[in-house]
Amino acid sequence: QGKKLSDALRISAYVFSTGLLMFTALVNTASWFVQNITSGNFWQTAWLEFYDHMEGDEWTIFLIGAALVPALAFWGFNGILLVADITGKPTFITRYRIQLGLNDPVDRKKLWKAIYTALGNQFFVSFPMLVPMFYIMKWWENTFSKELPTFQWFLVELSIFTVVEEILFYYTHRLVHHPVLYKHIHKKHHEWTAPIGVVSIYAHPIEHIVSNTLPVMTGPMIMGSHIVSVSAWFSIALVTTSISHCGYHLPLLPSPEFHDFHHLKFNQCYGVLGVLDFLHGTDKMFRQTKAFERHKVLLSLTPLSESIPEPPKKDE
Repeated sequence: QGKKLSDALRISAYVFSTGLLMFTALVNTASWFVQNITSGNFWQTAWLEFYDHMEGDEWTIFLIGAALVPALAFWGFNGILLVADITGKPTFITRYRIQLGLNDPVDRKKLWKAIYTALGNQFFVSFPMLVPMFYIMKWWENTFSKELPTFQWFLVELSIFTVVEEILFYYTHRLVHHPVLYKHIHKKHHEWTAPIGVVSIYAHPIEHIVSNTLPVMTGPMIMGSHIVSVSAWFSIALVTTSISHCGYHLPLLPSPEFHDFHHLKFNQCYGVLGVLDFLHGTDKMFRQTKAFERHKVLLSLTPLSESIPEPPKKDE
């Protein structure tokens, strides 16, 4: 146990020290970009113009920022993936498939069921949850400020949002894997052993509330974040979870191998970052597989399924 804790702390220290270096580099780069490319006031001016155009209608601004923009990001990204899932083209995408031979092409009937469920979760679960969130954010008296947060502060918030989501998602996700809850709630999401992007919010409504939506909403509510930060975070969260479920390990994008393996084996890789999985030992099987070797950002055009293939089966 002591060694496991030591290893977990070492990995955590590595992650956070690497993050700090990246944070510093991003701050310096972004600050230069903002000051030299956009004349420093571009985003602030754009926000004020939008605020005035909306005549300060905070509810409408909140709906656009917290609902419309993230929804467009989700369906825009998944629209591209759905073309590849349905048609098998372009091959530039489909050649990076993780579970070879599956969803090639995707089952249309099963796909439409997933799309209808995803839309239902957005309209009848996620959007109504924005009502209490709106009043919590108004209580902070910062969400609709005419002054935008600095880019540096947004990065700090983004780090906090990510940690909060990781903790809440990991433990609620493990909770719905309890046999009693799994049978009646989480089994729906695991109908897809080889997931696609839109499946990221294909879930029972209770799971969508507890495990999908609340972990993402909690960080901004704790921080009393500006609506622009909320909009950016919700969009990032929806796109990244789509990447985790998309079934393609595409160049330059975050690796989806971790969560894809969860759908394949069910009892491994419950979290997002992987730190809590390491600490609790819920990634042991994953670490012994080729999928773990492929769990990295692809920096070439050669699919990792080719450069790090699965070993041949014993009967072959």
